Amino acid sequence: MRRILSIDGGGIKGVVPAASLAELEEALGESIAHFFDLISGTSTGGIIALGMGLGIAAADMLRFYERLGPAVFAGNRLGGGLRRIGFARYHSQPLRKALVATFGVKTLGESHTRLLIPSLNLETGEVHVYKTAHHPRLEVDYKERAVEVALATAAAPTYFPTYRSAKGIPLIDGGVWANNPTGLAVVEAIGVLDWPRDVIRVLSLGCVTEPLHVGMAQSLPLGLGYWAMKITDVFMTAQSFSSLGTASVLIGHEHVLRISPSIGRGRFSLDSVKEISSLRGLGASEARKALPRVRELFCQTRDEPFVPFHTS
Repeated sequence: MRRILSIDGGGIKGVVPAASLAELEEALGESIAHFFDLISGTSTGGIIALGMGLGIAAADMLRFYERLGPAVFAGNRLGGGLRRIGFARYHSQPLRKALVATFGVKTLGESHTRLLIPSLNLETGEVHVYKTAHHPRLEVDYKERAVEVALATAAAPTYFPTYRSAKGIPLIDGGVWANNPTGLAVVEAIGVLDWPRDVIRVLSLGCVTEPLHVGMAQSLPLGLGYWAMKITDVFMTAQSFSSLGTASVLIGHEHVLRISPSIGRGRFSLDSVKEISSLRGLGASEARKALPRVRELFCQTRDEPFVPFHTS
């Protein structure tokens, strides 16, 4: 059996999957990362994936959001005038400081499991996916510090400035093309790792699921003024369904377990730091309901030890 854990992006709403994983770990009595052969995560999900790969308990990643989230999303807000003329909403320095406090100088290559962390190259428009050295041709990324990988995948347009790597590559949030990285992870498993599709099982964690609402666009030929406020939600919803659909076609719908609490439209935003307690409750509740199924599908045996092809 080969098992994949996939974690969506969603800003401070990452509290939901972090809380779910913490609840599952408490029930299981050990790190849930021990049961997965590949972990993929985008943006906030990428931060959680990095933490789990580096051996940080899910409860500690939850505390990362609870203690440092307000400083990242509330204590450094740029002035309204600057936002209106096109500047990012937040500085990235508080996020970097929080990540350094959590990951230190650890590198991607120190992960105990295979990792897949999406970003996007703004210079070329190409996808940029950070990967552990789980294939012979993956000779570069494992040297990158976890903090830098996290900043690249979490550089959400309008929220944070573009991240520029030490080599000068301008990178933004992987959520612009793979906010739900489930399909990406399954393609990696089959196409790169050469795992038989009939042995792959996926646990896909979303931050929350909101109903898509486009209102009058269903009946009226509305233009830019209307769609500018709606198109991001449409893209994100479509991408998530496409990603889950890709995974389901490749390995079978019954082998993909999706956990993402359904909520009312507009209940939480990417920077709703005042709602951390509510988000934590959602995550814990979802884990409580899903525990029997998670235990059955993913936690009967531990994963095989990950031995990278390249090390420092």
